[in-house]
Amino acid sequence: MTPVAETPMPTLLCVDDEQNILSALRRLFRGKGYRVLTADSGAAGLQVLEQESVDLVISDMRMPEMDGARFLQQVRERWPDTLRLLLTGYSDIHSIMEAINRGEIYRYITKPWDDNDIQLVVRQALEQRALEQERQRLELLAQRQQAANDAQAAANRRLKQNFITTIKILSSIAELRGTNLTGQSRQMADLARKIATQMQMDSKEAQDVFVAALLHDIGKIGFSDDLLKTPLTLMNGTALGQYRKHPITAEQLLMPLEDLRGSAAILRAQLERFDGKGFPDGLSGFAIPLGARILALVADYYNLQQGGMVQRHLREPEARSLILDGSGTRYDPAVVTAFRQVFDADGGDALAGVEVLSGELVPGMVLARDLVSREGLMLLAADHVLDARMIRQVQDFETKSGMRLPIFVQRKGVP
Repeated sequence: MTPVAETPMPTLLCVDDEQNILSALRRLFRGKGYRVLTADSGAAGLQVLEQESVDLVISDMRMPEMDGARFLQQVRERWPDTLRLLLTGYSDIHSIMEAINRGEIYRYITKPWDDNDIQLVVRQALEQRALEQERQRLELLAQRQQAANDAQAAANRRLKQNFITTIKILSSIAELRGTNLTGQSRQMADLARKIATQMQMDSKEAQDVFVAALLHDIGKIGFSDDLLKTPLTLMNGTALGQYRKHPITAEQLLMPLEDLRGSAAILRAQLERFDGKGFPDGLSGFAIPLGARILALVADYYNLQQGGMVQRHLREPEARSLILDGSGTRYDPAVVTAFRQVFDADGGDALAGVEVLSGELVPGMVLARDLVSREGLMLLAADHVLDARMIRQVQDFETKSGMRLPIFVQRKGVP
């Protein structure tokens, strides 16, 4: 059994040039559970304080060489946590006020004192001091806990950002084999997250949609180059069968990672149709996860423009028109509505931001899209706040590589 720690005995220091006063105070307080130290002058009292830990000082006002006001002032300056009481045997209001102002005393007590009164004053003073020390301890503990929480939150944010950056790098690697333009998966992910937000999905669900869009082609990792380049409308037989299984492959690749299981479920259902004519499970309507309904629309919107679905590369208005026409058959009408609302809200530019030259960048601008080199290397992630140093590095990169980077910043940062 762990022994209970005993509360230390409070220590009092009594300072007076009269020995009979010191003896009386020593007898009074020793019998009440206090440790009592004495000094016959202010200078001697300071010497005691330099050597002992004292909770409360009782000092006479009228003493030779150093009066009580001066002594208590030095106590306040050097040991501010030590409580200070003044004994005064005469009605000199000026001296009492001086002690109060210079020594910031807790109380003053007149001579001769009443034993019960002085004991009550000392007890109340020490109780108040204990309460204040406990308040300070709890406040410091709360500050330390908050600092620890803040540090943990910052670490979690870094881990989350590093996690997303890793996903984006994997997406860029997948794009190097596919037919999509560099950075298209990130554009798809941005649009998918906008639609998810428009449909009031919570942040975790929207994040799952975003990650699924980044990795929408990961199940094609084993496809031949010829199959990757073949539009969906030209596939048949074995090729079409292999294509329809890529969502299952994507799910299997991600399922071992607990944080990606939501995205894995979305990827499995990305080829399902709202009318039930999709693959691999023939789900229909609201049986299809909402994230998959969003991803199906967004993927088709881009694939129509890049030749992934039909031989001809459609212009953006044509692709958007086909998406709207597919409401209720291929696509969830509610997702189609959110898709249209996102475009309307962004003035026809749902992909985020305004394209600018590196020479037009100013500190404080925020990237609307990932900054990606022509080779597909991600230089900076979306939402990065640019500073002067980073702007110079971007400009130096362009100078050394001899090519202009596609830089998109959020509209609110463009004058």
